Amino acid sequence: MRIISGKYKGRNLLGFDIDGTRPTMERVKESLFSMIQLYLPDSIVLDLFSGSGNLGIEAISEGAKMTYCVDKNPLACKTIEKNLNTIGAKNCKVLKSDYKEALRYFNDIHLKFDVIFLDPPYQSNCVEESIKLISEYKLLNNDGIIVCESNLLDNIIYSNEYSVLKEKKYGNKWIVILKHI
Repeated sequence: MRIISGKYKGRNLLGFDIDGTRPTMERVKESLFSMIQLYLPDSIVLDLFSGSGNLGIEAISEGAKMTYCVDKNPLACKTIEKNLNTIGAKNCKVLKSDYKEALRYFNDIHLKFDVIFLDPPYQSNCVEESIKLISEYKLLNNDGIIVCESNLLDNIIYSNEYSVLKEKKYGNKWIVILKHI
């Protein structure tokens, strides 16, 4: 697993073998980041369900001002920190937390995001629950986007306050990019 573009292009990342994670494959990540590249410069990014930090670190490489990587797995958080140290990135904060607690924390400190990645365990309703909390806490900036990943399109459930900017199937996974209306 490696960073595909930007400042840290070609640098290797650890974490493809963390139990319970599915790192986004390079060809999918390349396509995804080409779709959202205009949203990344100087952005504040949230990589919820971060795993190895693959998506959040790629966002830093593409010009994000700050990225917050959240995962409840201690091994995942240590791996993200190792990856950040290896490439020398300082503009990322790693939080070992449940997603609901993390979203509540961001609300409490009045933090809003330009890009939010949601790539939770596939057999869960975490995309729907996350989007509800993001809306309730108003964590997405007006021009921001939510990037959802799931194995089933039906698992990406959102309210009518969002519209689909882009929807694409890659093998056994779906990527849906939502924009606040």
